[in-house]
Amino acid sequence: MAGFGTFERDIKLATADLERGAINQALAAFARSELQKVIATGQASATYERYVNGRRGASEETVQAPGPILYEFANWPLVIRTAIGELVKRAPRRTGRYASGFVVLANWAVVRSYSEIRPEDEVVIFNVRPYTRRIEAGANRSAGKRHFDQARRVLANRFRGAFAFETRYLQMRPGIHPEVPYVLRHAQGRRKDRQAGSQITYPSIVMKLVD
Repeated sequence: MAGFGTFERDIKLATADLERGAINQALAAFARSELQKVIATGQASATYERYVNGRRGASEETVQAPGPILYEFANWPLVIRTAIGELVKRAPRRTGRYASGFVVLANWAVVRSYSEIRPEDEVVIFNVRPYTRRIEAGANRSAGKRHFDQARRVLANRFRGAFAFETRYLQMRPGIHPEVPYVLRHAQGRRKDRQAGSQITYPSIVMKLVD
């Protein structure tokens, strides 16, 4: 849970001579002001849960000093845009078609608005192009080798303690995208999942909010 640890200290310094009702009002106003600041500067998402004196969803005006007023930010828009930026930066760019093929899923549904993703959702980013696995493995000896795993490392370092990231090879269900799932026309090695008629697995970054 992400809150502002300076609330109680700052309010005490600023409201030492106020009545309790006025202190409650000042605490609510301060919380709203700080919330607007961190959202406006991009430090936090506009998607959040609010807890006032331990009550989820209660308004700031109902606070009883010293509070606390806490905000739990999902920050999915920031994390997802960063993830896609890291993937695109490492992707082959000869035509730009591959770099435009990244798709975001939340609980296996395509996401249209990142701000609508709930804090508890699991988010997956993958590329719909049928050659994505070969690029990740470096089979074509071109740019993009291990671009998913390298992007994951950057994300894990930047958002350490707030989000958890994994690289997985996943099967995708029909309906996500016209190119998905891709079925192999010819065998690609001896493995059972690489024989003609098999659906490919897609390298993906899987991310969750840390509890």
